[in-house]
Amino acid sequence: MGIVMSQDFDFDMSSKFGQKTFLAPVFTASGCAGSGKELAQFFPLTELGAVITKSIALKPRSGRATPRMAETPSGMLNSIGLQGPGIDQFLQDDIPWLLANKANVIVSISGETVEEYASLARRLRLVPGISGIEVNISCPNVENRGLVFACDPVASKEVIDAVRRNIGGELPIIAKLSPDVTDIVSIAGEVISAGADGLALINTLLGMVIDIDTQKPKLAGKTGGLSGPAIRPVAVRAIYQVHAAFRNIPILGMGGVASGKDALEMIFAGASAVSIGTANFGNPTAAMKVKEELRTLLQARGFNSVREAVGVAHRE
Repeated sequence: MGIVMSQDFDFDMSSKFGQKTFLAPVFTASGCAGSGKELAQFFPLTELGAVITKSIALKPRSGRATPRMAETPSGMLNSIGLQGPGIDQFLQDDIPWLLANKANVIVSISGETVEEYASLARRLRLVPGISGIEVNISCPNVENRGLVFACDPVASKEVIDAVRRNIGGELPIIAKLSPDVTDIVSIAGEVISAGADGLALINTLLGMVIDIDTQKPKLAGKTGGLSGPAIRPVAVRAIYQVHAAFRNIPILGMGGVASGKDALEMIFAGASAVSIGTANFGNPTAAMKVKEELRTLLQARGFNSVREAVGVAHRE
């Protein structure tokens, strides 16, 4: 039995990032749905706000050694290492397929230096049909002793500034921030000042699992990114804090969203839309489930649009 897409033309489900309007408030999370081909067999990609691709680098990456994934209570650890085909093959294969399937496409980019991000932005500036850029700055900066860009306000600002200068003014830039910082609001302020149109909150939390039988870390890379329901309260906190400081900056909320209730909690905290990540692995139709449940919950509470509900938890 296929998914039934409910239609309610009086209810506005749209969200806006920069100059781009997305007709649905549910996106994929980068890295959790490839470039959309796997999900397309379960529902039309046009039902999503956008497909956010797996973070792409300048050159092909083989990723980290296996094992790369480990289950945790209410979540999972991954240590994939940004495996991917590189920008050339991505532009040749993935983008044409997504556009042919009429998906809104937000390309996630990653780099080890500021110049790599700038180069990726220059390549993407010439590509027609894409709807935005997600800048994944939760990557190690090889020029600065491996420090993660998103943990350093100066480095974060430099990356976003380089992307903005090279991508032009039309495509929205969404900066993806790490929760592994003491003051995420200050990092948000720096990337906004550099030209970010929106923020993706949050990326995974750094974690580790040790096998008590082998007495070694379960992941070959030792540490990995924790995702799933376990991190949702951290995401809600980060969204709430950043929205309180920057009311006019749209936030794409993510981190353990598996139901309409989860999505609504993030929207009340200040998110304009949400991304579905880990939930896709257990239920490939999770995004559609969240979308329909969210609509029902909003209407039941008297809202006429998603926008009306953004940040209501901040009201006195």
